[in-house]
Amino acid sequence: MPVATEYKVHLRNSKDHPHQDEACDSEYLRNVIKAGRRGGKTVLMAKRHVKKFLAGHRVLYGAPTVDQVGTYWFEVCRSLREPIEAKIFKINNSEHYIELPGTKQRIKAKTCWNAETLRGDYADELGLDEYQLMNEDTWEVVGAPMLLDNNGTAVFIYTPPSLLSAGVSKARDPLHATKLFKKAESDTTGRWKTFYWPSYENPYINKEALKEITKDMSQDSYRREILAIDDEEDTNRLVYRMFDERTQLIDPIPLAKESVRYSWHDFGSANPAALFAAMDVSGNIYIYDEYLPGPGKSTFQHVEEFKKRTQGLTVLKRIGGNQTTEDEIRQGYSAHGWPIVAPKWEKVNKQLEIAFGLIERNRVFVFRTCSNLLNDIRRAVWEVDTNGIRLDKIKDERIYHLLACLRYGLSDFTPETVEQSETPANMYTWRRR
Repeated sequence: MPVATEYKVHLRNSKDHPHQDEACDSEYLRNVIKAGRRGGKTVLMAKRHVKKFLAGHRVLYGAPTVDQVGTYWFEVCRSLREPIEAKIFKINNSEHYIELPGTKQRIKAKTCWNAETLRGDYADELGLDEYQLMNEDTWEVVGAPMLLDNNGTAVFIYTPPSLLSAGVSKARDPLHATKLFKKAESDTTGRWKTFYWPSYENPYINKEALKEITKDMSQDSYRREILAIDDEEDTNRLVYRMFDERTQLIDPIPLAKESVRYSWHDFGSANPAALFAAMDVSGNIYIYDEYLPGPGKSTFQHVEEFKKRTQGLTVLKRIGGNQTTEDEIRQGYSAHGWPIVAPKWEKVNKQLEIAFGLIERNRVFVFRTCSNLLNDIRRAVWEVDTNGIRLDKIKDERIYHLLACLRYGLSDFTPETVEQSETPANMYTWRRR
């Protein structure tokens, strides 16, 4: 009796990306995956399809661009290289298929964006990648019927459409993928399953590269392509929706050394944070530096870094922490030579009200280099109740440490009731009308 030969299959390790594993192994008949750009979507599809193929299935993958097909095909071939080299499987690189000779077991990739480009094939697992760019009839006219014979499974992957994708989309309704996701979310038949994750939950993406990419994105593009948020209602829920990136997000500019400086702080051993701001002679506020070091540093080390960043500058005021519960922490910073005072207002919503007033009056500008602050501005939303009514509470407010710094600092000003007095260029005081 011949001895069976084993061949290794080299699937990507996704132990740190739990969403990917869950979607990869889903046994639901219809799976809709919404994820941010570079969120690992195509790698997930390749991994799922290799496993399906090895289990004896006939798999078909479609994407609207040659580049997308190329990424998928590279992953498939890398995973199956040992049995391919041993000629267990037959491969055709020009037609992008791998098959087990003498059977219907096959995995194939092709470009498709409408019904005509998907015709002429069949499968019992169909994957449509970048589905938001395809015409709806890709699935409705050809995709769904090809699965009828075997009651096959389908996977739709998409990133919410933005202005960047509008020019290449073949869809009649640019929101058709969004509507499919919503339909799947509300399904009660047990046939549909939805999955969601933003770009930054992919543990294998280069975080510095992601940060660099987002600097040049609009708020809308960031929310759609990185956070994978495509509901217009969510845009209305943005806490800082009055922040106008067209005018208030700016490239770094020289700040006069004599301009007065401020530092705003949020405490915590795991996630300490700080923002550094400057004010010009017109009373405009420029947030030019951010500090988000992560855990492991002492109060002394924080203070030394603050002093280094403000060496030779006049720091008029340092503000931070909860008004009533973090006085001991403020005292610790003062003992190391960095005196911090409590915010003027205790209630979060009062702090926000004043901060919003300054931002709405176009008095606040953020340097593009403050990418972490910008990311928080773009993604913080209000909570809603079970009826979808907005509540006056920030969803997951505790995770937005730089936004806490922002409201602590901006709420120290009252733009509608103050005016600047005549003082030396390196110092400012305020007189109430």
